[in-house]
Amino acid sequence: MANLTAKDIRNIAIIGHSGEGKTSLAEAILFNAKSIDRLGKTTDKNTVMDFDNEETARGISISLSVAHAMWRDVKINIVDVPGYFDFEGEFEEAMRAVGSAVLVADASGSVSVGAEKAIDYCIKRHIPLMIFINGIDKENSNFVATAEAFRQKYGTKIATMHAPIIRDGKMKGYVSVVSNKAYEFKEGGREEVEIPASMVEDIALLKAKLIEAAAETSEEFMNKFFEEETLNNDEIIAGIKIGLMQGDTIPVMGGSATQNLGVINLMHEIVDILPSPVERRPVNATVIDTGDIIQVSCDENAPFAGQVFKTIVDPFVGKLNMIRVYTGTLKTGMSVYNATTGEKERINTIYLVKGKKQEVVTELSAGDIGAVNKLSCTNTNDTLCDESKKIKFYEIPLPKPVLTMAISAAKTGEEDKVFQGLNKLAEEDLTFKVEKDKETGEMVIRGVGETQLDVLCKKLKAKFGCEALLKEPKIAFKETITGVAEAEGKHKKQSGGAGQFGVVNIKFEPGASDGIFEFVDAVVGGAVPKQFIPAVEKGLREAMQKGVLAGYPMVNLKCTLFDGKYHPVDSKEVAFVSASKLAYEEACKNARPVILEPIYSYKISVPENYMGDILGDMNKRRGRILGMDSIDGVQVISAEAPLSEMLKYATDLRSMTQGRGKFEMAFLQYEEVPFSAQEKIIADAKK
Repeated sequence: MANLTAKDIRNIAIIGHSGEGKTSLAEAILFNAKSIDRLGKTTDKNTVMDFDNEETARGISISLSVAHAMWRDVKINIVDVPGYFDFEGEFEEAMRAVGSAVLVADASGSVSVGAEKAIDYCIKRHIPLMIFINGIDKENSNFVATAEAFRQKYGTKIATMHAPIIRDGKMKGYVSVVSNKAYEFKEGGREEVEIPASMVEDIALLKAKLIEAAAETSEEFMNKFFEEETLNNDEIIAGIKIGLMQGDTIPVMGGSATQNLGVINLMHEIVDILPSPVERRPVNATVIDTGDIIQVSCDENAPFAGQVFKTIVDPFVGKLNMIRVYTGTLKTGMSVYNATTGEKERINTIYLVKGKKQEVVTELSAGDIGAVNKLSCTNTNDTLCDESKKIKFYEIPLPKPVLTMAISAAKTGEEDKVFQGLNKLAEEDLTFKVEKDKETGEMVIRGVGETQLDVLCKKLKAKFGCEALLKEPKIAFKETITGVAEAEGKHKKQSGGAGQFGVVNIKFEPGASDGIFEFVDAVVGGAVPKQFIPAVEKGLREAMQKGVLAGYPMVNLKCTLFDGKYHPVDSKEVAFVSASKLAYEEACKNARPVILEPIYSYKISVPENYMGDILGDMNKRRGRILGMDSIDGVQVISAEAPLSEMLKYATDLRSMTQGRGKFEMAFLQYEEVPFSAQEKIIADAKK
């Protein structure tokens, strides 16, 4: 790999719905390229890409993993991407690192939700994509029906480059529509055979369609097609590559990853038609010194620049930063500039990564993917660059947390251990946050979904030897009054020696100038001496921490002290503190107290056919629909709803829309709780 150039690299993400064979396909590619010496299986828990304890226990990928293989003198960097929706952040990180993708779809005859979302993502962002229909060896599998399901959804974008040879209802091989050669799958490869006589006519029709599709990708090909009514094979391939780059062509292939059928065919196509880093469109970056936006193309001769797309933290090995090099060469011993933090970093050791194993190399050139260890101030999203050309790549657009749970240590005394462990895990996963809720005082963890948070707790135990408990968080209810009331608070204590005496007359009403608390001194004639006025205010502030209905903090309270009494000997500060608390209790109960709840605004994005379900569900949650917009074929619903009704909405929305819906939320305001709901809150508080 010493003379490797960017044109000899293919960076691919293996994407798709959870459980459809992505990790198995990566394993087969590595095996065929002799990058590994045995073909592992997810069922045997011995694959290169799924090595984390949680991944092997659950049988699903949780974090993206990277490996590489050489095929026909081309280096294929493979990024295996989790398909489960809770790990969308891993998907975004992977897609920043690669230049193209292979979507793995089960040969079930339909298009899964994960496949649909992944294809839509690639089309929108012009990421070259191929589809590998997997599991053609399984009972009830149907390659033809699955390919047709994709064609029904994505129309002429779906390009049949390989026509399946079907025998006894199963795909036994394929005919290359471009080369007019037929192959049957054999263990570990393929064998050239005669094109079945029944397919000759169909192949001719498919090739005519492929020629037309290729001709439409450029003016040169279109002119030649009009003149000669055909294109040669090289021109067809060139046209397909252009269509791939533009997102107009999605080639479909088939095989079985676990049986290693059709995988070598896929590897040939990855090398032949997927773009090298040199052929990919430029990426945007900001020039640090000027703020100008520039476009950066893969260039081996430019100063070094790369972006960290993933961080792995291991209690024993330390921190490993996975990096994609865009320009120049990263070398051991170099000093580089972190354009995100403004710090300098020294490059100690550079690795090529293969699952959990690392291979030391001395350099990493433009277009390649690798890892660096022991960087003290560098994390995911950071740009590392040469000091002679300080640029910063755009941050990876990670999903925002939408599910909040209260978190605590399972064992008393392990709180610090738990939160230190979570802080370490937060370096690996930027899609969750741990913080103290300012309103309730609880420690909370905010993430994308329940599975993600559960996995984090399991990782805590495995990596850091401590356990955390999750439960529903407290809602930051508040109380206020809606009426006006006056009360006298009298504190008198006489038990030998100096006594305590203080009387206050206070008017309570809504309408504090700051929305929380306002104290007005309206005493005349010294009924309450000046030195005791601060004690009255202090007593009220302390009393407000607990409301009179359910004990939630009181807000929007205006308190006017207008009269009182004192004793020249027995009056003390403590007496007026107590007197004001008594007045607060009595008056607020008579001033029509109510409970307030936090209201959040929601932007909910769903396909149109789920609109009725979403609107009906929002109505049940005491939500208000403010409006609806159609953006890129997706319905975006604007709504407001009480947080108490939306705690598990991340899980519920996914269930209602089969994973197609997503939402963002933001705090809006506090509103009065309806009487029916208020009674339950009071009852729960008393429990």
